Amino acid sequence: MPNRAVIKVIQNRHFLTTTPEKSASAVAAHMQDHHDGAVLVVAPDSGKVLGICTERDLVFKVLATGRDPHATTVGEIMTGEPRCIGPETPFGHALHLMHDGGFRHVPVVLPDGRPIGVLSSRDAVGIEAVNFFKELDQREVLTEIL
Repeated sequence: MPNRAVIKVIQNRHFLTTTPEKSASAVAAHMQDHHDGAVLVVAPDSGKVLGICTERDLVFKVLATGRDPHATTVGEIMTGEPRCIGPETPFGHALHLMHDGGFRHVPVVLPDGRPIGVLSSRDAVGIEAVNFFKELDQREVLTEIL
């Protein structure tokens, strides 16, 4: 699984985008509506990734600092120029990149910089959970045989 391309992990999954002039409160509401922990901030003209805004950005850069979420734009609080990966990047490499960089989300972009998805650290947990349950099933079968 670590060599599987990232596109296989994120395919057919929605992801959120916004433009930099949107308010932090509007972006937070959008994230809440879609049960998503991150939104990609894209250039209005080209659609290229400019940054990423996560729940942590909203909490630490708006709430914790007492900024007005209606007056603060997402462009002011986003993490600009985030590390991005291509769709053919091996899943294991992407997880290593996220671990080393200390971030939980990484944009998946085409060569021209337009996003096609977001890989989340939760994706690794999901795969581990699947493997865990497969292993439990195998142990049950072995127990029945013995």
